[in-house]
Amino acid sequence: MTTPLVQKPVFEGVWPILVTPFDGQETLDLPALETIVRFMGTLGVEGITVLGVLGEVNRLTDSERERVVQTAVRAAGALPVCVGTTHPGTAACRYLSLRAQDQGAAAVMISPSQESAPNEERILEFYTRATQGLSIPVVVQDHPASSHTFMSTALLLRLAQEVPGVACIKEEQPPTPSKVAALLAGLQGRPATASITLLHGLGALYGMFDLERGAHGFMTGFAFPELLQRLVRAFRSGRTEEAWALYTRFLPLIVFEQQPGLAVRKEIYRRRGLIGESTVRHPGGSLDAGTAGQLDALLTRILPGADLTRPLAL
Repeated sequence: MTTPLVQKPVFEGVWPILVTPFDGQETLDLPALETIVRFMGTLGVEGITVLGVLGEVNRLTDSERERVVQTAVRAAGALPVCVGTTHPGTAACRYLSLRAQDQGAAAVMISPSQESAPNEERILEFYTRATQGLSIPVVVQDHPASSHTFMSTALLLRLAQEVPGVACIKEEQPPTPSKVAALLAGLQGRPATASITLLHGLGALYGMFDLERGAHGFMTGFAFPELLQRLVRAFRSGRTEEAWALYTRFLPLIVFEQQPGLAVRKEIYRRRGLIGESTVRHPGGSLDAGTAGQLDALLTRILPGADLTRPLAL
């Protein structure tokens, strides 16, 4: 059997961050993960990301991490897979990154390690040591809400300049539009970093504003990646009003999905036929009846009569 040749990652367009599915007993559901990966492939996304914050990575055992990466890479075929390898320990982060590379990952995504007295030199040293020996690209995730570490524009530009392999910055520090613009100005002013791209996360919450300031696309877990694809294509083609109309139409769902926890997003995945159960692993909470009713009404209002199990015809 011939192993598919994985595409070289292009960090633009849409990179969905996938949920990690569990059954009703909170056991890892690998067949459902295969279904998710293949569905994303049919959408024509540029790549997929597993083991991010959305993937409940902090609730997985080491062996489960291994199986998630193995399953995702196998199901993805030639579609690039980015693996979240963030870990509080530098040596452990490096191990997880090298292991993901060995398993066929096309890239890794790393957030800074939280320290009691963080400083920029220590963060720079963390990334330098954690990525040593890697031959695949690195996505720097700037998401203080999960890392509890703030990275200035100047520090991110230093990481891009001084850490080999950095190919993308996933910008999630509000206000993101102004930071995206400042980063792009700094990156384009340096020949060695001009090819590094910026992707928006945060469930696409500030998506149109970031695209207007130069972001190259999305790396996020919004449950309808085909909407984000349409936004990017319309905006890049100069069809700004079309992009704004789509963003405005779906913004209530984007906001609703961004509530703390993963219950809403996992329930949408279930309604799309991608997972059998919307189980969030303990101590995460499941969807309550009132929230489920609001989700029903919202989906009916935005997508009346749509078959959610099929790619949306926008």
